[in-house]
Amino acid sequence: MDIGQLSYVGPSLDDVEILPRLPAAYVRSLASRNGFVAFGGGLHVRGAVLDPEWHSIRAALEGPSALHVLFDALTPADIPFAQDALGDQFVLRDGLVYRLRAEAGNLQPLHVDFASFLERCAVDPVDYLGLQPLLTFQSHGGKLAPGQLLSVYPPFLVDTSESERSYATVPAIQGLTSLGRFAREVRDLPDGTKVKIRVPDKDGA
Repeated sequence: MDIGQLSYVGPSLDDVEILPRLPAAYVRSLASRNGFVAFGGGLHVRGAVLDPEWHSIRAALEGPSALHVLFDALTPADIPFAQDALGDQFVLRDGLVYRLRAEAGNLQPLHVDFASFLERCAVDPVDYLGLQPLLTFQSHGGKLAPGQLLSVYPPFLVDTSESERSYATVPAIQGLTSLGRFAREVRDLPDGTKVKIRVPDKDGA
């Protein structure tokens, strides 16, 4: 499978202790290439590494920044093996891939296994991964570096015109923490609710 040009390939596999917790197809992929970033940041597949933290599947599974801690729809048994530019998570559950819509915090089945997911990404990454916001950001000279996510304001759940939205890069872990908080705050709000969004200062307060 040709996933296209990669902007980052994970370092040597140095977290072998995590491998028994991972599905076999994912482990086979890590044995040949220990995670990667493709499509200009549009797809990040995590690796079995201890460092950097943003690339570590262990960090996504354990600790205060574990994805099941940040998002109520996930469980400790889920394997959040990848994410897109906006922080939506791709999760292996019972051998199949689900997409966690990070703003809303809901889980959607994609009805594919790990290998089929990567194949579909390779064939049509823009539509399958929803890369239009990243392409808009890039068209204005933006670049998403490995370890970063694309932050959008106002969030897509807020009804506004595309011309009123702005994009910026944030460290991946910071972005996921903010998305998890937002998802919890809006999950019970009915459609049409007026919300006031407070933008964190540079220190995250």
